[in-house]
Amino acid sequence: MVSRRDLLKSAVAAGAVSGSASRLFATEPMARKNRILQSACRWCYQKTPLDELCAFGASIGLKGIDLLKPEEYEIPRRYGLICTMGYANAGEIPHALNDPANHDRIEQGLRTNIPLAAKAGVPNVITFSGNRNGMADDAGAKNAIAGLNRVKKIAEDHGVTINLELLNSKVNHKDYMADSTAWGVRVMEEVNSPNVKLLYDIYHMQLMEGDLIRTIQANIQWLGHFHTGGVPGRHELDNTQEVQWDGVMRGIAATTFKGYVAHEFLPTRDPFTSLRQAVDLCDV
Repeated sequence: MVSRRDLLKSAVAAGAVSGSASRLFATEPMARKNRILQSACRWCYQKTPLDELCAFGASIGLKGIDLLKPEEYEIPRRYGLICTMGYANAGEIPHALNDPANHDRIEQGLRTNIPLAAKAGVPNVITFSGNRNGMADDAGAKNAIAGLNRVKKIAEDHGVTINLELLNSKVNHKDYMADSTAWGVRVMEEVNSPNVKLLYDIYHMQLMEGDLIRTIQANIQWLGHFHTGGVPGRHELDNTQEVQWDGVMRGIAATTFKGYVAHEFLPTRDPFTSLRQAVDLCDV
């Protein structure tokens, strides 16, 4: 087997790492405590080639890259990483599980892409509730339950987890239905599958609810994945925002959670410096 160290050295030799990353890149991967398995969301680094992001992530002790398309699933493996959360054509933020009109295409997307995810070692794929558009939350929950019940066996058969993301409807995603932990947990309890979970986005739930550590620990059996982002603004995890990230990470580490925490913030400074600082902070 090729070691991660050798993969990183190969990346440097091949010129996969350049520009701002080269100043921070080390061919010896940083040792991490691994109580929190960390990842980084691709979309936050659109100006950075994916190979460069993977190589740099590997050098600072990340375990993977989040939110890749099916055609990108295999790329992190070149650097000893995995895609920790994949897109699978399973709906969009405003149009997804709470509307039965979307169920056929969501099922088709998952039937096509979950086998690809399993083959590439991708443990998670993402889906959404959809916007309310005048629909009552009870009706939307029943529709989402029905939609997830249609597809949960696909996930179970392939060992991949479908994650329904919780988002805020206050600032970023007006009218989004899955904007509370209670709504999401209600859906999870009814679907009751080890391969259907919630993506608990800490940024979004701080805006909607706060009470992060208690809520996470009380509902950890239904949570499959986490995202970060400084509040307010979704920027760096630093002293300009209100979440005590090392405390939240200790709260997660104290549970049975064995999944991934992916950084999903928009850097306002050098992106690789900010990412490394976030990884350091959350390495509790």
